[in-house]
Formats: sequence, structure tokens, C-alpha cells
Amino acid sequence: MAKRLSFLDEGVVEAHKAWLWYQERSEQAGYRFQQAFEEAIEKIQSHPDRWPGYLLETKCVTLKRFPYLIIYRELEDELQVIAVAHAHRRPGYWKQRLS
Repeated sequence: MAKRLSFLDEGVVEAHKAWLWYQERSEQAGYRFQQAFEEAIEKIQSHPDRWPGYLLETKCVTLKRFPYLIIYRELEDELQVIAVAHAHRRPGYWKQRLS
């Protein structure tokens, strides 16, 4: 059975801000971002061990066609999304959330 997926509040805000940025440029871009995000989330839920370790016992999935990473960790009873981070800005800023 698949583990429950949860998001830290900051991850929710980051995902929304990224979607909004694309949506303001074009509805089609916003829609494509949303589709890529949902596809990545489904992959995480169905195969959380598919990706190698990233930093500090996390894993990450890159969104298809967008420069964003979904950084998550696998806990005993859930998968927890730590950040939805731009791949080229402020690397590692989210590390403080792991405490």
C-alpha cells in the first residue's frame, strides 16, 4: 500500500508561487506546470525508492520541462515533501526545514 504524502507548509507555498508565476505569463504554461507537478507527485507516491539519495537523507524529482525540484523524504509512515525548489536558485536553502 502506498504511503500517505504530506507537504510542509513552505512546500505548498513554493508550489503555488511557482504555478502562479507561470500562470501569469500564460494559462497554458500554468496548466503545463500543474500537469508536470502532478505527474512528479504521482511518481513519488507510486515509487518513492526510484530516485537515489540527494542531500541529508532526502530524495528529489525534477519536474519535466521545468527547472523545479520536488525534494522529499521517506519517513516510517509517510512521504514528506520538504520543498518545491527552483533548481538554479539558492541551493540548499530548505535544509533548515529538516530539524
